[in-house]
Amino acid sequence: MDYERLIDEETWDFIQKTGELYPDDAVEMSIEEQRRIYDSMAREFRAPRPDVVAVTDSSANGVPVRVYTAGDPTRTVLFCHGGGFVVGGLDSHDDVCAEICAQTGYRVVAVDYRLAPEHKHPAGFEGAWTALEWVEAVYGNGIVLAGDSAGANLCAAVAHHARGRTEAILGQVLIYGVFGGDVNQGSYIEHAQAPMLTREDVLYYMDIRTDGAAPQDDPLLTPLADSDFAGLPPTVLVTADCDPVRDDSRDYRDRILEAGGKAHWINEPGLIHGYLRARHTVGRARDSFERISVAIEALGQGIWSYDHEAP
Repeated sequence: MDYERLIDEETWDFIQKTGELYPDDAVEMSIEEQRRIYDSMAREFRAPRPDVVAVTDSSANGVPVRVYTAGDPTRTVLFCHGGGFVVGGLDSHDDVCAEICAQTGYRVVAVDYRLAPEHKHPAGFEGAWTALEWVEAVYGNGIVLAGDSAGANLCAAVAHHARGRTEAILGQVLIYGVFGGDVNQGSYIEHAQAPMLTREDVLYYMDIRTDGAAPQDDPLLTPLADSDFAGLPPTVLVTADCDPVRDDSRDYRDRILEAGGKAHWINEPGLIHGYLRARHTVGRARDSFERISVAIEALGQGIWSYDHEAP
């Protein structure tokens, strides 16, 4: 794959800086070391919170959450962070959540779900689901799910589980999510050696979530394993083109459309997994983050502005 041609200079600068802070062989380190250097890397990229945003830490029935508000919001974004189900937390995506709050005017509730390998599946999902129930009880209906990478997986799992249990979810915006697609074809092979995330990295993070062989039919683990995609909320999927997990989002969109639902896939050319941290230094990432914020705001208002798509 000719990444020198596909990826622009700004993005290469971001990749280089990330690599200096979080090396490519991080998955070979101990869990404690992975978390230490990931948190350090996140601090280096962290942008100041917008002045209009107020932040409080709370507990959602035992799950730590961070609540961001600007003014008097009528909608809530439930945000689940990425990090391969292994790293990350309330601080790693603090600036992303604060900026979503400032740009949409919605309340954002970030979820500090339990991490693998200490806490195997379904611990991460259970944290996200508990937070959803808490948000609905405290703030009422009008919830948009949003998350990146592993967090997108957890949001989708929540959306699948929510059918028949709550009407509070207005939509979901899933950013370069991993949903359990076929790792032996498509983007997993095409971008097996992509900058920032390789196929081997994905396999490592998938394996570490479960004890023994992962179940093949658990949509709370891999949402693409579900046999029924009817009744899901309107869904916007945003991916980086140079990313092994890219096709998972395409396939997830197709399943929803085949079931008669609303779904739209935005594939960002020249971008790589983890580009949210590049939104202040890379033009393509900045533009994509704007599209993400617009999608979240629109779903919160019940607006679907995308043309009809056929699977």
